[in-house]
Amino acid sequence: MYRTHTCGELRAEHIGQKVTLAGWVQRSRDLGGMTFVDLRDRYGVTQLAFNMDEDGTLCESARKLGREFVIQVSGEVIERTSKNSKMPTGEVEIRVNELTTLNGSKTPPFTIENETDGGDELRMQYRYLDIRRKVIQEKLRLRNKVALETRKYLDSINFMDVETPYLIKSTPEGARDFVVPSRMNQGEFYALPQSPQTFKQLLMVSGIDRYYQIVKCFRDEDLRADRQPEFTQIDCEMAFVEQEDILNTFEGLIKHLFKTCRGIEFEGNFPRMSYAEAMERYGSDKPDIRFGMEFKNLTALAQNKGFAIFDEAEVVLGIVAEDAAIYTRKQLDALTDWVKRPQIGAKGLVYLKCNEDGTFKSSVDKFYSEENLKEWAEFAGAKPGDLILVLCGDLEKTQKQLNELRLHMGNELGLRNPNEFKPLWVLDFPLLEWDEESERYHAMHHPFTSPKKEDIGLINSEPGNVRANAYDLAMNGVELGGGSIRIHDRGLQSRMFDLLGFSKEEAEAQFGFLMNAFEYGAPPHGGIAFGLDRLVATMGGADSIRDFIAFPKNNSGRDVMIDAPSRLDGSQLKELGIGVD
Repeated sequence: MYRTHTCGELRAEHIGQKVTLAGWVQRSRDLGGMTFVDLRDRYGVTQLAFNMDEDGTLCESARKLGREFVIQVSGEVIERTSKNSKMPTGEVEIRVNELTTLNGSKTPPFTIENETDGGDELRMQYRYLDIRRKVIQEKLRLRNKVALETRKYLDSINFMDVETPYLIKSTPEGARDFVVPSRMNQGEFYALPQSPQTFKQLLMVSGIDRYYQIVKCFRDEDLRADRQPEFTQIDCEMAFVEQEDILNTFEGLIKHLFKTCRGIEFEGNFPRMSYAEAMERYGSDKPDIRFGMEFKNLTALAQNKGFAIFDEAEVVLGIVAEDAAIYTRKQLDALTDWVKRPQIGAKGLVYLKCNEDGTFKSSVDKFYSEENLKEWAEFAGAKPGDLILVLCGDLEKTQKQLNELRLHMGNELGLRNPNEFKPLWVLDFPLLEWDEESERYHAMHHPFTSPKKEDIGLINSEPGNVRANAYDLAMNGVELGGGSIRIHDRGLQSRMFDLLGFSKEEAEAQFGFLMNAFEYGAPPHGGIAFGLDRLVATMGGADSIRDFIAFPKNNSGRDVMIDAPSRLDGSQLKELGIGVD
């Protein structure tokens, strides 16, 4: 055996035992007569002691050990003279009497410590070294625990884990597909699934009334901190259910995961909010409700006072940052520059300081009297010491811009505690959204989402006002998951395809298999999918999902460790019948 114990296992009760450990050299300290080596494995760190007086040759060998050498040691567990209360193994050390170097190591390109000196790109290039760090292993351990507890919970309520294919038909579901050429059917292509959407609906037709799968999905879209080209979903579907059944079932799953994986219990039911209300109050369909700063519509108070920028705007919206009137002119200029960035796109920022002495100071003083500004403050619920920040413009753009500013201020003022979790169900999304470029409606979720029964009559006359039987679970400003009650009737599904601009031929070519299945007794059904990567990152208090994935891609969709994607050689392309310029 290479080891009798792990490097995180030994405690005071093991003193006097003969043990063998194996692992990586974390660090070494040469104190002349003594050499101490910290030995690390996945489970922890144990200190090794080498005494020059007891065995000079062995001590000299220990001094030659470099960082990340793989070694095996045998010896006796003894009590440490200088104990380390910060280490679980800090009461003991190993008096080594045998040392074997199993493998040497080049000097690592960055320190293998929780606080490393390696940048993101360097760490991704040497990801196999980065994963040796305890902080990354803890993230992967959390991911493993969440996946395990998900399976336990869903299995306990009769869900069946069913695998669905990865090589499927390309269908328009919102994002671009990754495609795979077929050698045996040259000129034709598979697509990698953006989700198992149609397959899980077919499983409902098949009588598998409770399906789940922890499944890889693929979307060729622009990347950011919470996106990867390949990601993992907790994908679920249920038959003979209504929206309330779905919400209750999967609220139970989330509560179970937080209790078992983080020791956090939520009291009562998760709050619920309509999409329209979320946009009006927060400008986001995934609002962070850990803090206030709700939108205040100042349009009626701000217009018709001679300030052309406000007068010409569709809306004037503001937020109240409590106790932020202490912001200096330099800080306010920095905020203005921040909202003007291309990512935000605002033309400017108006502020109103509610001073402690009851007076007001604004960047638009010359257009508004003290009384006018007082009305703003009273309407917005601002008190002395608060700061009102105002944006204006088209409704949709201004809501999005002010949402970004709200989140930014939440960060600046320390209001977004990563260890506080506030879930929220967002309901009643619009079924459709108008696309100016293509001049037609697109499904806000996907083409299989059922409209609210009471809104079906509006499909032909007022399609933009039809609400979807859809729901998202948001937490801390992140969409953890979303789903809907599905269309299970061929006639209604055909109307939906018509509304989305599909010809009869296109609908049949793309989704004929699903439409045909609906003619063989499709039950009412619905489901939800949670982004496992986002869920685990949120539970871990992180903004980026990257460190919770063993081998992630960078923001350009590249795996810099294995250098993928890469070119194929000519013989492979010829075999596939593909030419590349």
